[in-house]
Parts: sequence; C-alpha cells; structure tokens
Amino acid sequence: MRRLSALPSLALGALVLGCAVMARQTPEDAGMLTWTSRALPEARGDFRVLPDGRREAIRYKGWPTRDFSAFRTYDYDDPRPEPVVERVTMPAGLKGDPTKGRALFLDRAKGPCSGCHLVPGADVWPAGNVGPDLSTLGDRGLPDPYLYQLVWDPRVVFPDTAMPPWGRNGVFTSEEVAHLLAYLQTLRGPLPPETDPDRNPLTRKKPVGFGDNLDPTNNPAVLLAEDAQAPWEQKGPAGRACADCHPGGPERAMRSVATRYPKHVRIYGRVMSLEDFLEAHGPETTGRPYPAESADNLTMTMRIKMASNGLAVALDTSSPEARAAIARGRATFYRKVGARNHSCADCHTSDKGAKKFLGGRLLADVSDGLTRHFPTWRTDRGEVWDLRKRFQWCMTPLGTNMLAADAVEYAELELYLTTFDRGKPLNVPGIRH
Repeated sequence: MRRLSALPSLALGALVLGCAVMARQTPEDAGMLTWTSRALPEARGDFRVLPDGRREAIRYKGWPTRDFSAFRTYDYDDPRPEPVVERVTMPAGLKGDPTKGRALFLDRAKGPCSGCHLVPGADVWPAGNVGPDLSTLGDRGLPDPYLYQLVWDPRVVFPDTAMPPWGRNGVFTSEEVAHLLAYLQTLRGPLPPETDPDRNPLTRKKPVGFGDNLDPTNNPAVLLAEDAQAPWEQKGPAGRACADCHPGGPERAMRSVATRYPKHVRIYGRVMSLEDFLEAHGPETTGRPYPAESADNLTMTMRIKMASNGLAVALDTSSPEARAAIARGRATFYRKVGARNHSCADCHTSDKGAKKFLGGRLLADVSDGLTRHFPTWRTDRGEVWDLRKRFQWCMTPLGTNMLAADAVEYAELELYLTTFDRGKPLNVPGIRH
C-alpha cells in the first residue's frame, strides 16, 4: 500500500484516454488515502520471510532475490540521506595478493571493476570506459594509502564521482581492498599491442541497431501487439468493450493519445503512464484486468501507442501539476541510491557516463531522449519490456530494492525523461538487445 491519493469512483465512459485533465498532485498532501499497486505480484517489489528469518525479494523469474533494504531507494517515503563520506586510514601491516586482486577486479558478483576500467588481458572483455584506463596505473607511483582511500570511498578525493564507495558500503572488505591494490600496482607498461580492437572500448565499434523495428519479420513485438485486437473488441465481465467507447478501432480512436503520456490524471490524483492508466481504467470500464507488467497490459499499450507512431511527443509541461511532478522526477534522476551509490545521471548525462561503454553496453544520453521506443522487444530476453521494467532492472545492479512497476516515483521519473523526447516522433515497439 502506498500513500498517494484518494481514488474516486469512475462513472463508465466518463473518462477517455485522450482527455486533458489536471489537478493538484503533491505526494505530501495531508489527508491522502492509499494507492494499492495493481501490478503482477512479481512486479510489486514485495518480500517474503524465509524460515531462517531472512527476507527475500519477490522479483521476476530468474532475477536475483537479494534484499537491499540497508540502502536507500527512490521511494518518496524513504528519508535516508546519501551515505556519509568516510575518510579511512589503511590498516598497518595489511598485505594484498595480486592474483586474488585480479580475480576480484573481474568478479561479476562484486562489480566487475572492468565494467568501467580497462586493464590488460585477453579475458578482460567487455571492458568499459566510464572510468579511466588503468592499464598502466602502477607506473604512476601512487601510494597504497591513497589508492586504498579511492577504493574504499573515492568521494573524499572526488566529491562528484560516479565510482561507488566500495568499502564504505560493504561491497569489498579491507582485505579485499588490499588485494585490489596489490593487483593495481602491478599494472605497468609497456603494453603488448592489441590483437582485438573490440577489447578496448575506445576502438570498439559502436552498435548499429537491429534494423526496422516496425517490420514484423524483424520485431516479434509487432505481432504480439496484434493480440490486443481481440480484447479491444470483446466485451469484458462488465458487459462493455474498449470499442464501445472508442469506435473506429485503435488505429483511429487512439490516434495521438499516446503523445500526451505520461501526464497527471485528475481522477486518480497522480501522474500516470499509458500503462498505469490502462491498468486502472480498463477494469473499471470493461471489468477486464490489465495489471502492470502483464501480457495484456503490454500488448494493449503497444497497440494504442502504435496508433501514434510518427507523431511528435506533445506533453503538457505547463500546468502546476506537471511542473511539480517533473521537478520530483528530475530529483529522482539525480538521487544516488543503493549499495553502489549511483544515480540515473551517473550513466545517462554527457558529463558522466553517457555515450561511453559500461562493460559492453553503450550508455544512452538522456538529452537524446530515452522513452519514445517503449515498450521494446528485448532480444536477449525474448520478451517485451516497458520502461518501468527497465527501471526495475536497473535497481538490481545498483544494489537497491525496486519499487512497484506502477509506483508514482517511477511515473514521475518517466515524465521527466519524456520531456527530452518532446517534439520527437513515437516509434513503438522498439527493439534492442
């Protein structure tokens, strides 16, 4: 249950997808009732208690279930500040093993550090370049106590760094940091010539995309969207169908609707994406459930958005409600969370990681727009993801617990991100690895 807004009853047919409605929307308002997530159980950010008393996160099948409650999240009700900067002294007599240090540097369960830093070795692939190349760090003659501090909590030296406070947040122990230092001090030139240009992120070829995302022979999501035609026309348990209120088929009735989402919807007292609105409005009018992250929600969302393909995103950013929500979304974008103490901005702004490689993945720049291709077919997963599931996935490597897919925090973050897509054409469904 989340504190958001009172949910008034909705007369059938009183609210259509394309209507322009606004009202006051402030999560801190007094007297607000509860918003109960309508998402699938695995998409709600819930937990179960194990027989030994430990908590385990309930997430999608195949996702890690570790509980990161020790670290702050994007939840508006989470008042915890960013972890205090910790200045430390390297323990006397602490000796490291370079072999163990290299294994830790490449350990995917820990980092890996190679996700941001290039070091020698044919097995170091894919390496990233969000951080500096460390291939000859040992030649710089940096003292161990200085490097120990940089690994433990680099904010002491670089306050605006994107590098996690590995020791401060308990990802690496003192002994493990010593092993890392021992390895880093062995990195000296001259370096052997590169035999594979793709090993080095500076010479690696940039990804070229996946062809025409609207070609059904190329993008399975286009065919999946056709599955929404039947529920659009069929009467639900309440005796009504989408087509009863929106005649002419989704291509005609929903033309331009998606260009205005996310937006503040007065009747629900909150910002909603098209997926959020569908999950609430669908059962209230037709009686058919459309829980967030369900196949029915995703396919219907794609069908509706496809009706606006080629039209420019046209958000309302002038209303008081929109401006307040965008400001909250921007604050979330820059909020550092999780065991890694990272923010969205650390990966997706031009002065940080944008257009650099994080491991083998080229990080997108928020200023180019990140939203107008969602929902998107994920080739590596063989399934459709909307932007909320992408948010939730980011939470896992950041080391923070995910929120429910239909949480208002995600809705307002999505609204802020969508402001960068204003004036750019929708192109749904997308396709990416």
